[in-house]
Amino acid sequence: MTIQEAQQKVDDWIKTTGVRYFSELTNMAILTEEVGEVARLMSRIYGEQSFKESDKNKNLSEELADVLWVVICIANQTGVNLEEALQKNFEKKNSRDADRHKQNPKLSEP
Repeated sequence: MTIQEAQQKVDDWIKTTGVRYFSELTNMAILTEEVGEVARLMSRIYGEQSFKESDKNKNLSEELADVLWVVICIANQTGVNLEEALQKNFEKKNSRDADRHKQNPKLSEP
């Protein structure tokens, strides 16, 4: 599905099943919580932290999808077309970073 289709599907779900959007501030708090869940899981999968019993059934793809869901909600509420925004972001990065990363010795192959 395209990003625009995802935005529409989330909007449809919110209006039919979810009743209404939470406020923008509530969604910002939820986004912070969901990003924290991703961070906690990543630190256990890829870092040195050990799994707690309560984290063993967590799934990174589900947690990332939760983050994306809330980002889409915030975009919908604030009138942001994420597909257009992402395209503009690529253009900015291509212009700004065309040679910067290639010339960074820290990113060179060993």
